[in-house]
Amino acid sequence: MNLYFRLFWLLFWRVRQVNEAIDFLGVSKISYRALPSDCDINFHLTNSRYPAFMDLARTYMLAEMGLLKRFLKLKWFPIVNATEFTFIKDIKPLSQFEIESKLVGWDEKYFYIEQRFISEQGLHCIVHVRGVFVCKRKQVAITDLLDVAGFDRAHPELPAEVQKWKAFLQLKKERNLPVVEVAA
Repeated sequence: MNLYFRLFWLLFWRVRQVNEAIDFLGVSKISYRALPSDCDINFHLTNSRYPAFMDLARTYMLAEMGLLKRFLKLKWFPIVNATEFTFIKDIKPLSQFEIESKLVGWDEKYFYIEQRFISEQGLHCIVHVRGVFVCKRKQVAITDLLDVAGFDRAHPELPAEVQKWKAFLQLKKERNLPVVEVAA
């Protein structure tokens, strides 16, 4: 329930208070506190809360980029295709932490975002997210997204770890496709 409150707070208050726009490839930062209801029996932020907080942080990132209202008017909605988590240090109850979100690149089909959970104790988690935007059940072309964002600079090269993750995702897909029998 507290994530619904945080979502409403984000959409109706924090997004309206965005006064500094970030660049399309800039770093967005938003702070949260790990409430007791966000934690599990091990007395740390439960693994299921990380993706929920990340959704909120990516929404805030779009607002800071100045794209949230435009994308909503176009009825473009983000869909996460894959995520890759590296947990480093747990987040304790009542700890304040910041989520840094950054678009690190894209290819012909997907965009890639890196999100970091950071507190005074240091880095807690690094996550890579691969996704698309959809409109009327069809994928929005990356070129259309870049046009609406007004991005006309050189395409950034994907970080090495994202390139390897992308290759791993392709391998998983190829290994799990159904085998088609050819009639003799």
